[in-house]
Amino acid sequence: METIDDGRLLRIYVGEDETVAGQPLHEAILELMRRRGLAGATVIRGMAGFGRSSVVHTARFLRMSEDLPVLVEAVDTAEKIEAIVPELDELIADGLMTIEKVEVHLYRGSG
Repeated sequence: METIDDGRLLRIYVGEDETVAGQPLHEAILELMRRRGLAGATVIRGMAGFGRSSVVHTARFLRMSEDLPVLVEAVDTAEKIEAIVPELDELIADGLMTIEKVEVHLYRGSG
């Protein structure tokens, strides 16, 4: 990916326990992004959070197995992000997806 002015930041918030076809949902999302050639993606496990149900999920010692929030982020061109949205919509039964306009000032990598 070249340095671009018209980039998009895609954020997907799901629960750690969400699955699709027996696979963790965040892993399925990450693999879809890789197959579709996005520049890169990151999965971040949250310490605490709540969603539509307003049930707080936390990583406190006595509640380590709770369904923690997971965030999948990817930055790429508007075209690539917009192209993957319909597939993500089909994949995600329970979660939140946001897209923001971003300016990419630096993107370097080996290989």
